Amino acid sequence: MGKDLFLDGKSIIKKIEEANEEAYFVGGCVRDLLLKRHIKDIDIATSASPEQIQQIFTKVIPVGIEHGTVIVRYNHHSYEVTTFRIDGEYSNKRHPDHVQFIHSIDEDLKRRDFTINALAMDKDGNIIDLFCGRKDLQSKTIRTVGDGYKRFSEDALRMVRAIRFSSQLGFMIEEETLKNIIRLKENIQSVAIERITNEFTKLFAGKYVHTGIYYLRKTKIYEYLPIFSKNPSIIHQLPTFKQPLHSFGEVIVLLHHIEPTIPIRTWVNEWKCSNQIKREAIELENALTYYEKYGLDQWLVYQLSDSYYEGFLRLLNIFYPDDSLTLYQIKQIDKQLPIHSKQDLAIKGTDILDAYPHVQKGPWIRKMLEKIEKKVVFQKINNNKYDLKEWMKCNPPEIN
Repeated sequence: MGKDLFLDGKSIIKKIEEANEEAYFVGGCVRDLLLKRHIKDIDIATSASPEQIQQIFTKVIPVGIEHGTVIVRYNHHSYEVTTFRIDGEYSNKRHPDHVQFIHSIDEDLKRRDFTINALAMDKDGNIIDLFCGRKDLQSKTIRTVGDGYKRFSEDALRMVRAIRFSSQLGFMIEEETLKNIIRLKENIQSVAIERITNEFTKLFAGKYVHTGIYYLRKTKIYEYLPIFSKNPSIIHQLPTFKQPLHSFGEVIVLLHHIEPTIPIRTWVNEWKCSNQIKREAIELENALTYYEKYGLDQWLVYQLSDSYYEGFLRLLNIFYPDDSLTLYQIKQIDKQLPIHSKQDLAIKGTDILDAYPHVQKGPWIRKMLEKIEKKVVFQKINNNKYDLKEWMKCNPPEIN
């Protein structure tokens, strides 16, 4: 996948050069290429203006044109193409107040956060490395470009990014860089929590998450983050991870189990998570709570979305490392389930009402349906209308 992206990226660079402009691969894609890591996204920096890029390519999405960034769609892939620039003042400690487009790749690289991300490469594979980024890759070091105090003062999120990179790459944070994070950690309060949530998701998904957690504790940056600021002990109670967590929904469930008095909805609200993350966290928490009481059975698997099976196992491995459940076991139970949703039942609420015509409508219908649903899932009743109606005849509703 990465090779194909680079091959098509070379074609993009070639087209820009044919328009008498410069263009280079930059940032994370160059870093990951040198580290032989999987490459998901390709970023290109160019001397061409966004308007010129729109003239050169037919499919261009102007996602951040005021900052010089557009998306070029090429061969069914997206490439972020940004004009060389220098940033103005960061009065809000998040974004530059303005940017100035320039024609020098060298000046563009000077504004970047870390040396390992301030690498550029031309279409022929020649590397531009002004800040010893390759040396830091070899020594596994995260170091700011230039003055670290200034870099973190410009954009406070860079402090969390440094910790996130330590989790993803297993790199150490250089001593002076670490000192500047500790000095400026209070500034993290100026950053939109959605951006921090995104970084934390990647941090907990890192291959070396234990390293990221070490730096969370070392810097004490959590003292200025929602919920952690009032409950700092949570960070120190984080368990040893056998494997990373793949979503923030999984992270929320982990944190909730460490401190059960803080509801999942509080984490969701304070960290401004999406409804999808909320649903995932609630489903996983319900599954774990059920597992603690009854273990793994048909009802647990039935109620848990199949897209969350692996997340459930990851959490299970943290809380119950000796249980040794496998995805195969869960899928075997899923395969043998007689139904996979309430819609698969052979009867509906109207059938239940018809079976008891003299009983007034009420919550008993829903309760009866849930009881039948559970009986079917556990294969105590066959899922056909005749058997279900026969069962209802012998089990009239209890009306209070």
